[in-house]
Amino acid sequence: MAEQAQRAGCVLIVDGDVLVRHALADYLRECGYTVIEGSSTDEAMTVLSEPTLAVDAVLCDAEAPGARNAFEFRAWAAEHRSGLRVTLAATIGTAAHKAAELCDEGPQLRRPYDPQSVAEYVRRLVGGSKLAAGRSA
Repeated sequence: MAEQAQRAGCVLIVDGDVLVRHALADYLRECGYTVIEGSSTDEAMTVLSEPTLAVDAVLCDAEAPGARNAFEFRAWAAEHRSGLRVTLAATIGTAAHKAAELCDEGPQLRRPYDPQSVAEYVRRLVGGSKLAAGRSA
């Protein structure tokens, strides 16, 4: 199983809502991904500052708490981890969602999350393992 997770890829989830973060992380783990959880952009920056830690993709709530907002965090990540894809997620109608559309930066995911859709999106990003067939949200 660990070997499969290694091949599937590593995803960093950044979300201030512990229930949402844990549920999405558990689902992605069941799909074979290694998942690191962060409750803020500050925690995510600490994770990404570790040069030996291979992170393939970041899913970040557009309204994640932290000293840097999600858009600033995305720019920081691009500067410190070349090629790392940071995907923002927002609820339709939120200020973060509207701001992201205006600057053509996403978000690529909508909240509330559909776990299967998120797992499929992550699979396309990192080219990971097959999704669990028939897995329900």
